[in-house]
Amino acid sequence: MKSQVEERFTEFFEKWVCQLDEHLQQLIKVSKETTSNEADQQALVSKVTTHLKEYYTVKWALAHEDVLVFYCPGWISTFENAYSWVTGWKPSMIFKLVESMRKARIPGASLSELTEQQLKKIEELRVKIRLEEEKVERDMERQQVSMGDRRMVELSRLASRAGNGDTTVQVDGLVEVALKGLKCGLEKVMKGADCVRLKTMKGVLDILNSKQCVDFLAGTCMLHIQLRLWGMKRDGKGGLEL
Repeated sequence: MKSQVEERFTEFFEKWVCQLDEHLQQLIKVSKETTSNEADQQALVSKVTTHLKEYYTVKWALAHEDVLVFYCPGWISTFENAYSWVTGWKPSMIFKLVESMRKARIPGASLSELTEQQLKKIEELRVKIRLEEEKVERDMERQQVSMGDRRMVELSRLASRAGNGDTTVQVDGLVEVALKGLKCGLEKVMKGADCVRLKTMKGVLDILNSKQCVDFLAGTCMLHIQLRLWGMKRDGKGGLEL
């Protein structure tokens, strides 16, 4: 049975993904147009990035109520979940994606025209982001290892020996306090990972010109949507529920 947080985020996510697909069609259209000007391109980029940021705004608000559902999301396919990194996509993937789009000239040719200076800046960003990823992974490891600390072992012992009603209530209260602390830690790690994701997107967009930003976002949205469709098909679910 879904929790209220899971139900609310699932409803939001399905609508958000449908809007993402609409933005993708606009990005592809502008990418193919030879007459689109820089102002139009920048306006579209701003519109899409605002949409992407909305995802994290809603996610953080609901995670504060129940962070655990974001570590075991029911709104994504098992295929997507298999490639999840701390409740989302791994930031380093973006640099591989840029390189692939640059060589394949997909969805447009603008990324194949990256200058040496742009490539240097992207590489510097990649190194910086990798260090931040490692910090998040260390923080996550500390959270996972903390499950075996003395406090949790002692609580497990007390819970297994609780016999009467009063004792059970007392132990349940202690367990709830301990779990609340663990969940706060998980929420902090999740937000740290999300901040690295946002920093990666912003960092790349700041390096690219407006036409390249359009192609980059088109490629990013396209991959997101296709992975979703492949995963939903594998799970035997239809429709575009990104």
